Amino acid sequence: MTRAAHPDLLVVGGGTAGIVAAKTAAGFGAKVVLVERDRTGGDCLWTGCVPSKSLIAAAAAATAVRRGSAFGVTATDVTVDFKQVMQHVREAIAAIAPVDSPKALSDAGVTVVKGSARFTDDGTVAIGEHVIAFAQAVLATGARPTVPGIPGLETVDYLTSETVWDLTELPRRLLVLGGGSVGCELAQAFARLGSAVTLIESAQTLVPREDPAAAAALTASMCSDGVEVLTAATAESICEHTVTLTDGRRVDFDRALVAVGRTPRSDALGLETAGVTLDERGYVHVDAQLRTSNPRIWAAGDLTGHPQFTHTAGMHGSIAATNAILGLRRTVDTTGEPRVTFTDPEIAVVGIDPRTARRITGLRVQTLSHSHLDRAIAEADTGGLTQLVVDRKHRIVGASIVGPRAGETIGEMVLAVKHGMRTRDLAGATHPYPTYNDGPWNAAIADVRAQLGRATTARLIGILVQLRRTWLRFRSN
Repeated sequence: MTRAAHPDLLVVGGGTAGIVAAKTAAGFGAKVVLVERDRTGGDCLWTGCVPSKSLIAAAAAATAVRRGSAFGVTATDVTVDFKQVMQHVREAIAAIAPVDSPKALSDAGVTVVKGSARFTDDGTVAIGEHVIAFAQAVLATGARPTVPGIPGLETVDYLTSETVWDLTELPRRLLVLGGGSVGCELAQAFARLGSAVTLIESAQTLVPREDPAAAAALTASMCSDGVEVLTAATAESICEHTVTLTDGRRVDFDRALVAVGRTPRSDALGLETAGVTLDERGYVHVDAQLRTSNPRIWAAGDLTGHPQFTHTAGMHGSIAATNAILGLRRTVDTTGEPRVTFTDPEIAVVGIDPRTARRITGLRVQTLSHSHLDRAIAEADTGGLTQLVVDRKHRIVGASIVGPRAGETIGEMVLAVKHGMRTRDLAGATHPYPTYNDGPWNAAIADVRAQLGRATTARLIGILVQLRRTWLRFRSN
């Protein structure tokens, strides 16, 4: 492969952020080299979004059959062929992989180099014996699963979100360490496929960054799926496929899945040589334009310590490449940045979440229980809720949706938050009935009605005050 001697832009990392950065720069006519040590596509394609949602889809199908009796549909002898499930996962990956392939990058004008890059100074990188000097660079090496220092963990051939896809047999007893989005998604999916799952989370609730009402709805659903949920619990040690908690409880398992967080892939890049500053956790320090402490080097995606989502990484890649090549000063705008936990129920959030809003003066949370949502009633799935965070001017500054397809419903709320829409704007737009989008719509209508009620009350009080003043003047005369 011919390697560019002095590219306009060097991209280190071929995940979502790196691919978007490389294609964006090449689209401007820049000479671009992308270096990837493993395979292009990154975590999202190979070990994250695509495989996990494929597994979740298979698990949801099994659950739908089992729960058909609620609608008068009874099925017997529901079986799960785990090998076929994993084949479905691989087929989904294979169908999407060509979009992120080296060929697709080459067709877009990007030179792809396979190898591990290490900076040798502030303007060059070494890839094996080859050295590339660059004009500008974008770091996009992402993050990897964090492995906690639990004594004995290394003896049980533990799984992570990267290696769980190598399973060929369904674990009979699965231990999941971590109750965040990844841990909950995989724990619920494996339970629905037939594993006896125990999930351990050190915080007081699952998905601890979310509103307690959302966490409670998810916990109830996971327990109904057979997951043993242990919150406010910490693993102290592991010995011979038994984990001992700090409170003395013991849990036996066959396989363990570690999902306690992510660690940036910054330790092997030689960034100190390039003059790139890291924070205490190893994330690359960037400014609002995604520029690092080396003015020629930018960073994008999970490596920056910003929210670790594929959609965030893609936006970062575009911003970093545009600023690097065109000299613009585009900034990262997190106002309308959504997050979704793809469990059942899904939890989707944008803007200021309800838990945070309750600590901020001037913000209110308008809540609609899905027991009052007609589509949820029709589908016998009323455990969810919709919450709008509204400021004093009745602008929607945040939203949280818990329920089926919340990840789709949140899209409308992303626009509402980003563009400062008021509840009356949302309430005034006709929505199709019956849909789960009725949740935010009805919550907005409730807020508008409350406004009208307060305004009417204020007018009546004003009239009464004026009448009393008139009567007093009349008496005094």
